[in-house]
Amino acid sequence: RSDRGSNRSMPILETGNLPTVDISAIQTVSSLPRIVATTFGASVKSVFTAQLEGGVGDVLALENENAQLDHMKEVNFELLSLAAARATGGSGTTVVFGSSAVANNFHLGDEIARYDGDQTAHDLTGGVTVGGASTTAHSGATVTVDTSSPAWATGDLAYVYSRAGFTSLDDVVAEDGSGSGGLSANARAFDLTLAARTAGGWNAAANVSHNAGVGRDLSLNLIDTCIQKIRENGGEPKLILMGHDQYFKLERLLNSQQRYMGQEEYQVGVGSERTFPGTRTGLVLATYMGIPILPDADVPKSVSSAGAVLGSNVYVLDTDYLEMSIAQPTQYIENRDYFAANSLVVRGLLYTLGELRCKNFFVQAKICDLSV
Repeated sequence: RSDRGSNRSMPILETGNLPTVDISAIQTVSSLPRIVATTFGASVKSVFTAQLEGGVGDVLALENENAQLDHMKEVNFELLSLAAARATGGSGTTVVFGSSAVANNFHLGDEIARYDGDQTAHDLTGGVTVGGASTTAHSGATVTVDTSSPAWATGDLAYVYSRAGFTSLDDVVAEDGSGSGGLSANARAFDLTLAARTAGGWNAAANVSHNAGVGRDLSLNLIDTCIQKIRENGGEPKLILMGHDQYFKLERLLNSQQRYMGQEEYQVGVGSERTFPGTRTGLVLATYMGIPILPDADVPKSVSSAGAVLGSNVYVLDTDYLEMSIAQPTQYIENRDYFAANSLVVRGLLYTLGELRCKNFFVQAKICDLSV
């Protein structure tokens, strides 16, 4: 719902006319399930020799365990991928970023669009596909894309048009026309069916605090403003998510002012449903103003106007309106058909079918352009 209607609510004089009949403006959002897969395998010979004296034992069980960890890591990384970053060069079929850590935020099959730094305009509103027809998305800091014209150049901004995998929190929290590296990024969470989006449009986030691609130190005022804006928009912050670098800075900020992170029982909840406080399902976390703080190594880092990597972002979220919707829980499939594989190998597959969904953009916020 992006508009409450015009003049539909007003005071009425004793014999005055009723308000004009108007309806809400309802926007269409596409939230189809996405697939994330992880494969592994072992030859028949390695399965046999691994069980001999001095071997690792059950090599399939070992690879299965490692694949499960890799699968969880991939899901977590996709949910925390950066929505936009400044390029440092490129060609018609490649985009070069300041580091591989930045490039890895754009996954195989993602569609990205461009804000042309020279023309100060969005010239790829339809998006180009990461990886194109190949199965290679990255080579270091270089991202392969479909042919585009003109070529990507230093200072251009690449931003997500549509995700092939899970939509990320950064995609969700990015407001219409939000600043990234000093330029405008029209990130399209959930592949919105809109031809164009402008700053301050219908799904503008509660607060996106940026600094035009220039790093600045984290402050309590920045966090307090996010909390305030979310509450003004009818929400209540349930979680503060940040990288470890910002977590240590926050701890020093509070210590210097003789204020300390509290230890409280965190109640897990969706909508109006909650776990009971103090039960074993609760998580003991550091808190700020009673809001749990969760540091995560995969929290994305901002990119400066020169393409340099800055510190990690800080997200203040009302998780009542965020959910990981699962169409199919993680499935494990094993194949021992040597004829189908045309090789003496045992192959395994883990896949998950689902999508991150947000039911209220107005009560999510982030702080970016922070120094390391």
